[in-house]
Amino acid sequence: MNVENKPLPTLSRFFIGGAAGMCASSIVHPLDLIKTRMQMSGIGERREHRSIVHTFMSVMRREGPLAFYNGISATLFRNASYTSVRLGVFTNLKEYYKESNGELHLFKNVIIAILAGASGAFIGTPAEIALVRMTSDGALPQNQRRQYKNVFIALQRITREEGIMTLWRGCQPTIIRAVIVNSVQLTTYTQTKQLFLSKEYFNDNIKCHVASSAISGFLSTVASLPADIIKTRMQTSSTKKSYLSILSHIVKKEGFFALWKGFTPCYLRMGPQSILVFVFLEQFQYLAQMLVTSY
Repeated sequence: MNVENKPLPTLSRFFIGGAAGMCASSIVHPLDLIKTRMQMSGIGERREHRSIVHTFMSVMRREGPLAFYNGISATLFRNASYTSVRLGVFTNLKEYYKESNGELHLFKNVIIAILAGASGAFIGTPAEIALVRMTSDGALPQNQRRQYKNVFIALQRITREEGIMTLWRGCQPTIIRAVIVNSVQLTTYTQTKQLFLSKEYFNDNIKCHVASSAISGFLSTVASLPADIIKTRMQTSSTKKSYLSILSHIVKKEGFFALWKGFTPCYLRMGPQSILVFVFLEQFQYLAQMLVTSY
């Protein structure tokens, strides 16, 4: 990947980030649906999803194989908004500071990742609400299902039936989760990649990108899952509940470790997604760099 470095246009980094996220999420979307179903299984009487295998078999038996792609339009729209902003802000700020001050150190990487995550989460919360509702719909009783046909119908109906501010319900845990994910995922990826390259364990190639993103995916799953569960519960609820009330309810009624419910599908999703996002991101940036260099 020895292409003469020329600065990429600012907007191109947003497009590249969104495209990388959309490609990765299209592949791991079924695991996102399984994760959401498992996180919802502690609400009321819905305790049927006991494991990733049980959830998979339950969805397959009751709804059919195509159900694993319920909400795919919301996944793509979420990445077009949330992922494009978080990766676009992160890569642009990182390049800006590198040009001014040389290689970034850990603290600056964390600050940039936090800003990127918070910005992306606020922009992407409406798509997140639609995604969570569409992927959890099949687990609800028939008379409670919303049956949104696509993400745009979902956003339209939510606005009309529940008010426009409902699109930002759960914005607080969404931002908290995004800050955690970004500060851990993007920082550990950047620092691990720098370490691997500095020690000459790898060249700057796909092997290096896969190894770095696998480590960042595991750590970000452990750190972010509690906020992800609280966000899911808030966004699927038809009533407004606070972050702390949901946290307290989960710990009291389901136990402390229920905050990591759905860890396996979440890691099986976030691990490969982290790998795919960063591999796609690096390859798209490389292609864009080649195009910029050729003109």
